[in-house]
Parts: sequence; C-alpha cells; structure tokens
Amino acid sequence: MNKVNTHTLEEDPWTSPKGKFRGYGKEISEALGRKPLSTDLMERHPFDVEILRVEPGQTPYPYHSHSMQWEFYHVISGTGTVRHQEGTTPIVAGDAFLFKPGEPHQLINDGTVDLIVYVVADNPMGESCHYPDSNKWMVRSPARRLIRSEDIDYYDGEE
Repeated sequence: MNKVNTHTLEEDPWTSPKGKFRGYGKEISEALGRKPLSTDLMERHPFDVEILRVEPGQTPYPYHSHSMQWEFYHVISGTGTVRHQEGTTPIVAGDAFLFKPGEPHQLINDGTVDLIVYVVADNPMGESCHYPDSNKWMVRSPARRLIRSEDIDYYDGEE
C-alpha cells in the first residue's frame, strides 16, 4: 500500500508571466507514484488527485474545457466563484461540483481568505483542451504523433 500525508507534501506554485494566473497545488497522485507522461496504465493511474490553493484575488488558470477529462471539485475552505458556460456561480466550503468533457470552467477566488479545493480528475490518454477566451487548443499525445502548427505559449492570448 502506498500512503502519503498531505500535510507533509510541498506545494507546487505556478504564476503566469504577467501574474494574471496563480495557484498552488499539492499533487497527491504524483506523491503516490503517478507518472503523468507514462502510457502504462499501472503507472499513470486512472485518476489524478490534487489539493488546489488559490489566494484571494487570484485565478489559477485560464477558462478552458477538456476534450475527454471529467473533473470533480470539492471546496474545503474559503469562498469564490466558478465561471462556466451558463455564467458564474458562487462557491463556499462544502460545495461539490463536476465538469464533464466539453464544459468550460474556471475558478476565481474573489473572497478574502485562501480558497482550498480538492480536485479529482480522471486521466484519459489523448486529452486535449480548448481555451475559449484565446481560441486556442492544447493537444497532448503521449504516443507517436504528426502535427503541423506553430508553437505558442500556454498563456498566449490570456493575459
């Protein structure tokens, strides 16, 4: 049995170049041995679990949807807003919500304390993401691939 204590895991911080997006994650699945780039299902795990922390006034990532991935969110503490295809919805501790493939979403901490959220996502191979605000796609392919496109930065058109 693999076991970790989430209180001892270090947070992985990220910030976009202009500071519009910032967050912190405790990658529980990776601490339990998940290898994100592996195509071996025993190494990549069937789901990914993270503890996400978003500081007041921050948004951790651009508005996006997944082609194949489901994401489950459970608010542990704090308050915020979720942007989704129907508009926005306030969130508070105890709220749980789900986004299925093709549903764009974004978390925003518009509260006064850190927003802490458990995120559980399935882990499909060949997943891609769409970013409606910048009209771009991110395509992942762990296997052999042939594509023609111009590389752009993850935050291109977002800040």
